[in-house]
This record gives sequence, structure tokens and C-alpha cells, in this order.
Amino acid sequence: QVQLVESGGGLVQAGGSLRLSCAASGIIRSINTMGWYRQAPGKQRELVATITSGGSTNYADSVKGRSTISRDNAKHTVYLQMNSLKPEDTAVYYCNAQGIYTVVSSFLANFWGQGTQVTVSS
Repeated sequence: QVQLVESGGGLVQAGGSLRLSCAASGIIRSINTMGWYRQAPGKQRELVATITSGGSTNYADSVKGRSTISRDNAKHTVYLQMNSLKPEDTAVYYCNAQGIYTVVSSFLANFWGQGTQVTVSS
């Protein structure tokens, strides 16, 4: 079945940068929307950024201006470039995909990755 595999998390100093990636595996024709969400300890999961297959983007105010989401439709992969990282960015980051079309079916429900830990030290 369809799976989302994330990579790029880790430990980084404040002011540094990192790049998260998420690849959707399986026999996939297209994906409508892909994005990133995060959940910090004691907080609810929140949207970070999303991007449609056509390239339309949406960012949370907390990361706007220092983060860039992009995707490679041919590889079914979404990226999140984060610069000027802050300790407040520390969280588990989850990849999300909505509207997955395979050879034989379409999936309307959201798909989630396993999560990757991002820790920003001060």
C-alpha cells in the first residue's frame, strides 16, 4: 500500500538550517496536496506548510519567510527547507498527503508519515 517515508530530521543549532524530505512509496499516479505538520510536547499538531500539485503553497505564520516547501511530482516527494531555526521549532514533524491516485483507485483520506524529530538547541 501507500507509505510516506520521511528523512532529514535531527539536531541543529539555533539559526541553522535543515531540509526535510518525504517520499510517497507505492504505485502512484499523482497526489493532490502534500504538506508538513508538527507537534511539540504538550501541544496539538499544527500545520507548517502545504503545497498542491499545481504549486500553490500555504504557510503557517510562525514559519513564513524562513521556510520553503517544494515538491517533485515525478518522484512523489515533498521537501521543507527551514532556515533561521529557532528553539520553538523543536517538534516531531509529520509528512501528510491528501488525494492519492494509484493505478486502480483513489484515496481521499489523509496519509501520514511516521514523524521525524527536529530539535533546535539554543
